[in-house]
Amino acid sequence: MSDAVDLNQPLSEPAGPARPLPMGSAGERSGGWWGCLTLIATEGALFGYLIFSYLYLASQSSQHWPPEGLPKLGLGIANTGILLSSSGFVWLCERCVRRRRLRWGVMSMALAVVLGCVFIGIQLVEWHDHPYGLTTHLYGSLYFTITGFHMTHVAVGIVVLLFLLLWTALGYFDETRCATLTIGGLYWHFVDVVWLFIFSTLYLTPYLFRGAT
Repeated sequence: MSDAVDLNQPLSEPAGPARPLPMGSAGERSGGWWGCLTLIATEGALFGYLIFSYLYLASQSSQHWPPEGLPKLGLGIANTGILLSSSGFVWLCERCVRRRRLRWGVMSMALAVVLGCVFIGIQLVEWHDHPYGLTTHLYGSLYFTITGFHMTHVAVGIVVLLFLLLWTALGYFDETRCATLTIGGLYWHFVDVVWLFIFSTLYLTPYLFRGAT
């Protein structure tokens, strides 16, 4: 038969440039979503324990708390605004990807990464300005443990955002396949929310303790 198909002949490839495959399955939550929620619950409990320890020991201390005097709020407030802004840009990136505005999504994620790095830089400046260290006294131990543990999470989050930035720029996400972007953003939002509790504990509660004494 003249119309028979030769099975030995390779199938012709579709015309046009090849497009990168999107990440994940369309319309489905991957196991990474539940894994991230489990991680958040575990790390949140650990931060809660550290903050509880700080508040309990501060209430039991008969000395000045902090020993160097009331904390300066300027850099802390600035860092809070910076970290919350970065979280907003991560959220904006996902919205842009869902609306097929990849360039704006890439720009938003890049700004989030830059702001995260600025946050770490300001935190290091604050560390350097303190006249005490990790082993100087109880307050110093709690302060550097809590802020250092949080900064480690910020550093990990920046690495996650860098991967998301790369994958967004390469076109691995679209409006139906962006679960990876959502999961990475969820972790970063968690880091930001934890900082609000840390800021309230380390920067604001000393004023309450000082007013009560």
